[in-house]
Amino acid sequence: MPVPVAVRRLAGSRSITPVWRNELGGLTFRLGEGTEAQYVKWLAIGTSEIDLQAEAERLTWARRWITVPSVIDQGDDADGRWLVTAAVPGRSAVDPQWVARPAITAAAIGQGLRMQHDALPVAECPFDWSVERRVECSTTGMSESLAEPPSINQLVVCHGDACAPNTLLHDDGTFAAHVDLGALGVADRWADLAVAAWSTEWNYGPGYEEIVYSAYGIAADAERIAYYRKLWDAT
Repeated sequence: MPVPVAVRRLAGSRSITPVWRNELGGLTFRLGEGTEAQYVKWLAIGTSEIDLQAEAERLTWARRWITVPSVIDQGDDADGRWLVTAAVPGRSAVDPQWVARPAITAAAIGQGLRMQHDALPVAECPFDWSVERRVECSTTGMSESLAEPPSINQLVVCHGDACAPNTLLHDDGTFAAHVDLGALGVADRWADLAVAAWSTEWNYGPGYEEIVYSAYGIAADAERIAYYRKLWDAT
């Protein structure tokens, strides 16, 4: 694919490998190989609502307690915006080797969420991902079915996009790290859990949601699952 000028400049003499294209048109490239590799997220001007500066702030805050990519550079030019981060060990939960072993992968997703929720301090988090904040930022507004959210089960610092591709696994199948924390913020833990389990169906097929909940250490909550999935679709 065509490589943006800024990405070529950031790469210097290193190899450039395209690794991801998200649903909003954003591109991710790997610069170099091995443990010294870096990753560049690049967004064309006017093509995506993703806020890379917000993600850089959240990564910098969260890495005091959990394993996430460290921020190397963040900037923009007339063509687009970019965020450069260091590589972290692990493979995405949608890497072919993990898609072929969905039960192991679903367990790692649940374990990884529990580790993040337990580690990040709610009282020190400056970022908000509450229902009210999400609706406020939405262009679609609040439907009647979302007007009365369920009571808070437990406030945690949520990932904000806990879909399977954003979980990395070690080669032994254990949780390694999270990536793509641009929406990280305080919310009910079911805002993450409902979508994380849902994403196993999108990526592996039906039958793995309960593994996510079990590995997290919680029983399924039908009311909260239904609500936060509707909210996800709406916002």
